[in-house]
Amino acid sequence: MKKILVGLLVIALSLTSSAYAEVPKSFTFVGSGYGHGVGLSQYGAKGQALEGKSATEILNYYFPDAQVTPVVDSAVISVNVAHQVTALSITLPATDFATITNETAVATTLSPGASLNFAIAGKLITGPSGSAKTLIIKWSDPNSVLTLSYGKTLIKLNHGYIQLRSVKAAGIGYRIEATNLLRLHDEYLYGIAEVPSSWPSAALESQVIASRTYALMRMNNLKKACDCHVYNSKYDQAFVGYSKEGEPRYGQLWKAAVDATAVDTETGLAITIDGAPISVFFSSSSGGMTQRAIDVWGTDIPHLVNVPDPWSIDPAINKNYASWTKKVSQKVMAKAFGLPDIERYEITSRSVTNSVLTITGFSSAGLAKTLPVATFKTAVKLPSSWFDLLN
Repeated sequence: MKKILVGLLVIALSLTSSAYAEVPKSFTFVGSGYGHGVGLSQYGAKGQALEGKSATEILNYYFPDAQVTPVVDSAVISVNVAHQVTALSITLPATDFATITNETAVATTLSPGASLNFAIAGKLITGPSGSAKTLIIKWSDPNSVLTLSYGKTLIKLNHGYIQLRSVKAAGIGYRIEATNLLRLHDEYLYGIAEVPSSWPSAALESQVIASRTYALMRMNNLKKACDCHVYNSKYDQAFVGYSKEGEPRYGQLWKAAVDATAVDTETGLAITIDGAPISVFFSSSSGGMTQRAIDVWGTDIPHLVNVPDPWSIDPAINKNYASWTKKVSQKVMAKAFGLPDIERYEITSRSVTNSVLTITGFSSAGLAKTLPVATFKTAVKLPSSWFDLLN
């Protein structure tokens, strides 16, 4: 009898081990689009521009309840170009003088070509002119290009001026916040790097107008954490300074697109409702139809609606993301769901655009967990929420 029981136990353990061993080693996803898909589709704008549509026609299509109208945009915007750093360097051009001024208005003149090193020391920033809480670096020639660097990051700046401020960051103490302060109307927009400068002019102009509108909506809030209105990264919109307008061959096309959207020296075109700039969003491409804000972020923004976006899934226009394939390992899938392993998953809800809203993972032991798609796709690094499992 004991032998029988032992034998049954061995068989049971063997079956259990076998069941756990049979979970897939990886999962392969197929999908389309890149990004959240709300508002302006950048590849959709490219496709429409190739068909001869103007920037205004493109924007009226993606924001049907809004209008493109002139708005005063001459204010100075503060763009964070180095966040929570302990040290940074600024290299001056070889032909231009610069000055450093501290919060007490004491100014120090710097020679052309100088390399300036700054570091946090307690609550203050140390540099060539001594220690201070706030430092402003200005240069005399508007055609000069300065280089700001920290770690492996380098950004070239040629407009406005640079401000360094010591800001207390939660949990880590004082850090340097470096900002570039410049005119929103043109100087800031010259450095926006959201789309390739080689695209058709109408697509470039639609991006300029969308980027101007995005920035205008953030001018009333100077964020204390970054001492800025906007970051120069995905937290807001990509800003690379002189590297955009200084691109070989195509940089001047981007600059021309910015200038083409200026009504006069104080006013530029923006996306508005009743004359006021709207909350505007844009992303690379969709899965064939743009998303509503409520389906992506859970907040209803009435002017962000679903519109067909066939250009995003046309491989002739969107070579890399009209369709895509992504393999995700068992380890990454299990970690995403917070389960011991993943035997299978189910897409439990979709939006009207066929994008995934929620996804449920099942372990080999019968455990289940449901995640919102934003959490899931970030954890497994999927390009968009338009996807299925291959086979």
